[in-house]
Amino acid sequence: MLTIKDLHAYYGRSHILQGVNLHIEKGEIVSLLGRNGVGRSTTCKAIIGLVPGQGSILYQGREMIGLKPHTIARKGIGFVPEDRWIFPGLTVLQNLQLGMKKKNQEGRWSIENFFEMFPNLKARRDVHGGLISGGEKQMLTICRTLMGDPDFIMIDEPTEGLAPMLVEQMGHLIEEIARRGISVLLVEQKLSIALKISQRLYIMGHGRIVFEGTPEDLRTNQSIRKEWLEV
Repeated sequence: MLTIKDLHAYYGRSHILQGVNLHIEKGEIVSLLGRNGVGRSTTCKAIIGLVPGQGSILYQGREMIGLKPHTIARKGIGFVPEDRWIFPGLTVLQNLQLGMKKKNQEGRWSIENFFEMFPNLKARRDVHGGLISGGEKQMLTICRTLMGDPDFIMIDEPTEGLAPMLVEQMGHLIEEIARRGISVLLVEQKLSIALKISQRLYIMGHGRIVFEGTPEDLRTNQSIRKEWLEV
């Protein structure tokens, strides 16, 4: 589905990504872990074209390096950034409608699906996005992205600042995304949810991948956790 080889990216003179290599298969949940500032969000932005990358990003056998973000998105890649991009002056329903690629499209998701999953969003369907809670904004951002029916989605820090009940809902949603055949790259700080729902995990340190393995591999590798994850 997605293969990244020797990916480099810069912010000015700062060399943020220093040869990242990773791959994600169809329908797989893969978590990208690491401390703040190691390049996890930059990796997502390079994949979607928001940050210029050097190296190779192959998506379904096609090179994405050099393409514009809207072109990449139309090829089936969705991106949910950590800062919850919604349209605050539009209602919840209007935000979801804007996520559709085409009017009246038939995809894997519908607005009714999301209202069934998240009754809070249904109750606020006619409320402006700027007036709903942070957790509801996070759910709305993910649901709006899914309305575009991507085959691969990157979700950056979805549980940050959420109450425990919403964290559990988020985990269920991500698992449902994968059940529908969509590949997921999850950038996450909470090790517990990453270990629970991921098939594989990568850990980043200093702009590189320093660990790849299964949740069980990471559970039993105390030295890796201590060096690259624990504060």
